[in-house]
Amino acid sequence: MDIIFQWIGVAVDWLVYTIRELGYLGIMVLMFLESTFVPIPSEVVVPPAGYLVSQGEMDMWLVIICAIVGSLLGALFNYGLAVWLGRPLLLKFGKYFLLPPHRFEKINSTFNTHGEISTFTGRLIPGVRHFISFPAGLARMSILKFSLYTTLGACMWVIVLAYIGFFVGNNMELVKKYSLHATLAMLVFITILIYAYIRYQKRKIVSDS
Repeated sequence: MDIIFQWIGVAVDWLVYTIRELGYLGIMVLMFLESTFVPIPSEVVVPPAGYLVSQGEMDMWLVIICAIVGSLLGALFNYGLAVWLGRPLLLKFGKYFLLPPHRFEKINSTFNTHGEISTFTGRLIPGVRHFISFPAGLARMSILKFSLYTTLGACMWVIVLAYIGFFVGNNMELVKKYSLHATLAMLVFITILIYAYIRYQKRKIVSDS
């Protein structure tokens, strides 16, 4: 475990150095990779940039904007992969993985109906934010809606991480601690939001019937 913490510490030092050298472009590139399937957690990208803001080496708003743009571009990359490669492959081979065409179309219909809430909340959940773009692309969700809700979700998470880095500095243990607290708060927020969304949908069905 100590070796893992040491490795993380080295990685964070490297990221601080990289961001300092590449500037805002470095933030955008790293967040692009973070939003694809490359295993780079945003918790070790954005807080170091927030730390550099506290040192007067970067501007907070530019850090946030570049991180959001990088997140969106990475999400659009995954979305494009799902549209161009995923759908044809699943339609052809899905039956071998318990996903025949009729079930695939049912999933598509569900995501098209509830894609906005799924995309927004998915961006706030660790381990899900990297892959939520794939079902959106498979369902051919409106790219404008996908971009909007991806941006909103990324914006919330990036702002939280940037200010964690700003206030706790280049201290990975504190970053991990407060990132965990932020994640738990986000999960509570998501639970309340989904509950309210389900209530709204039920009322809408009753009023339409």
